[in-house]
Amino acid sequence: MNKLAIVVAAAVSATGAAAAQEGNTTMDITHKADLKTVDGPAEYFTGKVTGTGSFQRPDPSRVSGGIVHFEPGARSAWHTHPAGQTLIVTEGVGWTQVEGGLKLEFYAGDVLWCPADQKHWHGATAHEAMTHIAIQDTVDGKNVVWLEKVTDEESLAALGSE
Repeated sequence: MNKLAIVVAAAVSATGAAAAQEGNTTMDITHKADLKTVDGPAEYFTGKVTGTGSFQRPDPSRVSGGIVHFEPGARSAWHTHPAGQTLIVTEGVGWTQVEGGLKLEFYAGDVLWCPADQKHWHGATAHEAMTHIAIQDTVDGKNVVWLEKVTDEESLAALGSE
């Protein structure tokens, strides 16, 4: 066994021992074949958007998330998150904008952070699809506050620069 494998095995063993002491001895795995894919609601999205594997972890965790796929030209409505949001881009190219800020482009492999209560939108570019993993915390039973839709003019406005 190489050194990395030994370190990983030791960490897994230690984590398993700690979990057993706390009474939690199982890992919950949802296999890819069992993940449900649903269409993004038209009141919150423009264009074809699907969500896969949405999750909400039980207390005391506040984490929720899922995998969201945007076809070319698809985008979210303006929205906020009470504890912020992290997006991990897994495929394609997308656009995002915080209200009053520049429209920015991002790529597969990028990680985006939107602070708490910042009004923003994100989606695919006009000509390329985009997929991201969205992760956010729930505060007082909410992980998102949906607002008005992003107009075509807003979505297609010129890119800014950071």
